[in-house]
Formats: sequence, structure tokens, C-alpha cells
Amino acid sequence: DTAELVFDEVRVPVANTIGEIGRGFPQQMQQFQNERLVASYQAVGAMEHALERTRDYLLERQAFGAPLAANQYPQFTLAELTAELEMVRSVNYRAAAAIVAGEDVTRLATIAKLTSARSLRRVADWCLQFHGGIGYMEETWTARFFRDARLWSIGGGADEVMLRQLARMDGYAPS
Repeated sequence: DTAELVFDEVRVPVANTIGEIGRGFPQQMQQFQNERLVASYQAVGAMEHALERTRDYLLERQAFGAPLAANQYPQFTLAELTAELEMVRSVNYRAAAAIVAGEDVTRLATIAKLTSARSLRRVADWCLQFHGGIGYMEETWTARFFRDARLWSIGGGADEVMLRQLARMDGYAPS
């Protein structure tokens, strides 16, 4: 649950100060990079799990005497989604290496957050599609996954915020 919490005329002892006084905004902006990378790491795990479950379903589910996985379309679609997953994973690894090296990860975190969120939504959409009508039923994991995947493009900075930030960093927009 969420709620509004208001503090009015509250004093916090200096011993309980987090970070540097007067640097709250820059510190929060740095925290966003961590939040965005964690979201991207979570998205990779969610995509991997959903693709595995969908693959297993397509191998098991029969239509016209053969598994659905015998058809080229689901094969190629899952292969493309897996390639996309690996590209996102590569950006995540690159960002993790940059953190270890003490580099600024703002740009990589922005790219990771944007691409992982969009990829996760595509994976969720295709997993639901390949499960057919049953996949849309509220009680199924695919319906829940489809709903939950949408949050990745909102939380930690909407896709549009990521695009704006990236456009500015790369000189595609006025400063």
C-alpha cells in the first residue's frame, strides 16, 4: 500500500543525517541510477523465466496433432525475443562493469532501464499471445505477468523521461 506522509516542523538530529547536508537532490539523482539498474536486472530475470515457461507450454500444447512449437512462427518469435533479452543482459553487464570501475553509469543506466522495460513488455505480450485465450484469464501467470510488466516503463522514470535524458546526454536535444 502507498500513502501520503507529511512531516511538519520535524527536527532530525544531525547524527541521523543521511548523506551530505544540502546535497539531497544530487544524491537522489545518483540513487535513481541504482534503482534503474536494479529494475533492468529484474526485467532480465523476469523475461528469462517467462520465455522458459512459454517454451515449455508450446512444446507441450498440441494443435492439429503436433506441438505448437512445431510451427515456425513461435520458434522465430521466441528466438528474436531471446536475442533481445541477451542484448539487454549485455548492457546490464556493461553497466555493472562501469560501476566496479567507478565510472558514471547515468547513460548506461538510462539505456538499460529503457530497453529492458520495452523488451519486458514485448515478452509479456507474446507470452500471453502464445497461451491463447487461457493466457488472458485473470487467474493465469501470463495475465499477471502482462499487467506487472507494464510497471517497468513507469517506475524509476517513465520511458519518456529516459528518452529525454538520453537525447540530452547524446546531444540530440538542446541542453
